[in-house]
Amino acid sequence: MSQYLTAALYKFVNLPDYQALQAPILETCVAHHIKGTILLALEGINGTIAGKAEDVHAVLAYLRQDTRFSDLEHKESYADHHPFYRMKVKLKKEIVTMGVSGVDPNLVVGTYIKPEDWNAIISDPDVIVLDTRNDYETHIGTFKGAVDPKTTTFREFPKYVAENLDKTKNKKVAMFCTGGIRCEKASSFMKQQGFEEVYHLQGGILKYLETVPKEESLWEGECFVFDQRVGVKHGLEVGDYDQCYACRMPLSPEELKSEQYTAGISCPHCYDKTTEAKKAALTERQKQVLLAKQRGEAHIGAGLKKT
Repeated sequence: MSQYLTAALYKFVNLPDYQALQAPILETCVAHHIKGTILLALEGINGTIAGKAEDVHAVLAYLRQDTRFSDLEHKESYADHHPFYRMKVKLKKEIVTMGVSGVDPNLVVGTYIKPEDWNAIISDPDVIVLDTRNDYETHIGTFKGAVDPKTTTFREFPKYVAENLDKTKNKKVAMFCTGGIRCEKASSFMKQQGFEEVYHLQGGILKYLETVPKEESLWEGECFVFDQRVGVKHGLEVGDYDQCYACRMPLSPEELKSEQYTAGISCPHCYDKTTEAKKAALTERQKQVLLAKQRGEAHIGAGLKKT
């Protein structure tokens, strides 16, 4: 088995003392050699962490000692290399940023659909299947027949709904996202807007790929993840995509062979959009990344992800 365990977690729960939680959570993660990112806000907790299995489970056990996190769920996957370079615990206004006040999944949310029941829902011709992720994520995979809103950030989702969906006509809407958090908030927003039948995939794409056999799956491609794995396949195996660290777009094996691809500097998606000054700066950064690797160190600038 691969040596590094990755755990994705989140929970919408009222945390009036979320600022006071930052330091002890960070200290616990550091003490267990855990790396990744955890976000804390009044509305809850969201994060992905990685390390040795026993250390990850120790941090999860620490979190669940707080009664508000006692039923905190997480999704697991393994990798041969550590998917993160450092540990961060950040304070935010929202654990997933939509930018609309008053949206609270703790008060109202759509109907949760278990992964094993998801195929039946999205195969219903009366259901609009909506991918709530961003364009660079949908680029490498999505569910068969899903609508891609082509958003660049989750903040654009409310505008997409206002301009493209009608609560009097679109009676049934089923949504999905990577781990469940975005579509949970999106479903709360849509219920607030008067949409009646709103469904969302419980546990997100990751739980679906972990649970549903490949031969029964309606998923096409890979699922983008916000760490060094870039994408995962069925069974949460590490995928074939890499990432352009100039523009952050995921790259297929074919795109990596392009003459427009230079590691850390450009790819077919950004080659004609990057100024010579920017390419020079990226070239220098790539030199530092390679030097760090030669010294056996992690250069944190090599692994930053688009969010």
